[in-house]
Amino acid sequence: MNYPLWDVPFIGGGWVIGMIAIFHVVISQFAVGGGLYLAMAEQKALREGRRDWLEVVKLHSRFFLILTAVFGTVSGVGIWFAIGLANPEATSTLIHNFVFGWAIEWVFFLVELATVAVYYYTWGRISDKLHLQVGWLYAGVSFFTLVIINGILSFKLTPGHAWLAVAGTGQEASRFWQAFFNPGYWPSFFLRIGICCSLAGLWAMVTCSRISDKTPQLKAEFIQWTAKWLLPLFIAMPLLFFWYLHQVPEAQRLLLKLGVSTVAPGLFTMVTRMVVVILVSSVTVVGVVYFSALRAPQDFKLPQAIVVVVLALCMVGSMEYVREMLRKPYIVVGHMYSNGVRVSAVDKFNKEGYLAHALWVRAGVAANMARGEAMYRGQCMPCHTLDGYRPTRQLLAGRDRAGIGNFLEVLRAHKPDSPYFAFMPQLVGTDEEIKDLGDYLATLKP
Repeated sequence: MNYPLWDVPFIGGGWVIGMIAIFHVVISQFAVGGGLYLAMAEQKALREGRRDWLEVVKLHSRFFLILTAVFGTVSGVGIWFAIGLANPEATSTLIHNFVFGWAIEWVFFLVELATVAVYYYTWGRISDKLHLQVGWLYAGVSFFTLVIINGILSFKLTPGHAWLAVAGTGQEASRFWQAFFNPGYWPSFFLRIGICCSLAGLWAMVTCSRISDKTPQLKAEFIQWTAKWLLPLFIAMPLLFFWYLHQVPEAQRLLLKLGVSTVAPGLFTMVTRMVVVILVSSVTVVGVVYFSALRAPQDFKLPQAIVVVVLALCMVGSMEYVREMLRKPYIVVGHMYSNGVRVSAVDKFNKEGYLAHALWVRAGVAANMARGEAMYRGQCMPCHTLDGYRPTRQLLAGRDRAGIGNFLEVLRAHKPDSPYFAFMPQLVGTDEEIKDLGDYLATLKP
C-alpha cells in the first residue's frame, strides 16, 4: 500500500486500461497471426508463380506495418503507463516476478519491429527466397512474443499452488517456471493462437476488399483463400474456449455461471451481456464471411470488411472483459485483491490498521471523515466511481447509516455465502477505520 490512487472521474482507471488494452490486443494479436498470414500468402504466390498475388501481399504488408508498428507500439506503451497508474501494486508484482520474462519479450519485440520494417522496405530489392525468409523470421519472432506474454497474463488467473506457497516470502523467483507455465498456460496459449490467426484473416479482408474490380478473378481468389483461412478457426475456437474455461478455478467460474444464470429471469448482468455479445458477433462474422466473402467474393466490398473488423473488435473486447471478470475479486488470484491488498496482509491490516501501512496517506490524519475518505479511496475507488462506472452512490441507495454499517461488516467477514464474495475484495482495517469509512460513505448517499 505504498502508492496513491489514480482517480479517473466517471469511468475509473480500470476502463482507461480496458479501452487501451482492447485496442492494443486487436492489433498486437493481429501482429502475431498476420505474420503467419503474410509468409504463407507469399510462399503460395512464389510456389505458383503468381506475381499478381505478390502485389496484393505487398499492399497488405504496408497496411500491416502501419497498423502494428505504429498503432500497436503506441498503444502498448499506453498500457504500461495506464496499469502503472491504475494498479501499481499488481504491476510491481508482475515486474518483480517476471523481470527476465519481460526482458526477453522486449528483445523479441525490438527484433519484431526491425524485421517487419525490413520485410516491407525490401520488396523487389532482395531475392524472392531471401525476402520470404525475412517473412518467416518475422512470423517466428512474433510467435515467441506470444509465448512470453501468455505466460505472464495467464499467471494472473491461475498462478498455481507452487507459486502461491512462496508468495510474499521473497522466494517467488525460485518458482519462476511454475508461475510461467501455470495451470492455465496451454489452454490460454492455444486459444490466443486461434484469436491471433482469426484477426489476421479478418484484417486481411480489408486489404482483399480493396483489390481493384478490374481484376475480378484475383480479388475472388484472395477473398476466398482468406475466408477458408478464417472459417476453420471459428469452428475450433469454441472448443478451445471451453478447454480454457475447464482450467479456470471453480471459484472463479462462479461469477460466469452467475452471469449466465441470470438470462432466464431477465437480469442481464455485465457478464451476461458480454457473453451475448461474444455469441452474436461470432455468429455474425461467420455468416458474413461464409455468405458474402466465400460465396460471393466479387461483391465483397470495403464496408463489409469494416463491419467484420468492428464485430471482431466487439468480440475480442467482450472476451477480454469476461477474462478480466473471471479474476474477481482478485487481480492475481489467491494473492492480491483487485484493490491492491495482498491476501497475506489481511490479518496485519485488521490488527495494525490499513491506514498505518498506506504511506500515501498524510501523516497525522486525525479527523474521522478524512480517515474514512482515505479508506474509501484506497479500498473502494480502484473499482468504483461515485456516479459513473460501478457507482458508489447507486450501491448505497436506500441504506441508512446502520445499513451501511451492516454492509461493511458483510464485506469485512468475506464469508463464502455472502452475495459479494465472488466479486468484491475483503474489506480490511481496524474497527475504528471501518466505522470512519461508514461515516464517510453515509455522506455520499444520494
